[in-house]
Amino acid sequence: MGLFDWLSSSRSTAISDALWAKTLATLPFIEHLAVDEKKSLKLLVEQFLAEKEFSTGGGLQLTDEICVSIAAQGCLPILNLGLAAYREWVGIVVYPNEFVVPRQIEDDSGVVHEFTDVLSGEAWQGGPLIISWRDVQMAGEGYNVVIHEFAHKLDMLNGEADGIPALHSGIVEAEWTEIFFAAYDDFCQRIDSGEETVIDPYASTDPAEFFAVLSECFFELPTVVDREYPALYGLFKRYYREDPLARFARFTKASSAANTAAS
Repeated sequence: MGLFDWLSSSRSTAISDALWAKTLATLPFIEHLAVDEKKSLKLLVEQFLAEKEFSTGGGLQLTDEICVSIAAQGCLPILNLGLAAYREWVGIVVYPNEFVVPRQIEDDSGVVHEFTDVLSGEAWQGGPLIISWRDVQMAGEGYNVVIHEFAHKLDMLNGEADGIPALHSGIVEAEWTEIFFAAYDDFCQRIDSGEETVIDPYASTDPAEFFAVLSECFFELPTVVDREYPALYGLFKRYYREDPLARFARFTKASSAANTAAS
């Protein structure tokens, strides 16, 4: 019986050690977690899978590997926030590749223009999260469509996505606005000036995309965020209640010690 069958019937599941190890082996930014953090993440992922409903489009066959990979990456940002941060939505639709979404825009003259968007992921307000499995597998080095779209869901928890998620105690909106928008404005100026940035230029689209893209980088390229926007890194560290930079340093030190001992 596959994981999706378990979700449809019993509404609870346990991920095998083999599948969990296989999943982590493909996600180095999760492999950096401490042992106790990995245990907590696995439990959170199991709870997540029991609450959410996966479906597919475009002929993709749903597998345990797909569900666990998406859940593991999506639950990393809420490791210390809790599953309630993803309340009020249940659906995740997975396509094999990028998908097409029809759009309509009415201009100032009242003329409606129709066009299509080709997307790797999209989060709907109060609705499902749609994602490309091909892009899910491209996670790493600052590109993570799962964290990106799940960050949008965090942003939408208190209304439309605007770069200001629902804040917990210890962070007031005035502080978030000051630090976040200072970084956003600076990044937009850098892009407008023609600078080539490590951070995806798509982050300059609007504040919501800046929050989503910088969340990707926070977990995958923490040294970049800390170097370029240290105040924002500190803000994200407090918001997510996680410190990927410290994890990376600890993991690097442990790896170096192991290599030294083996030589």
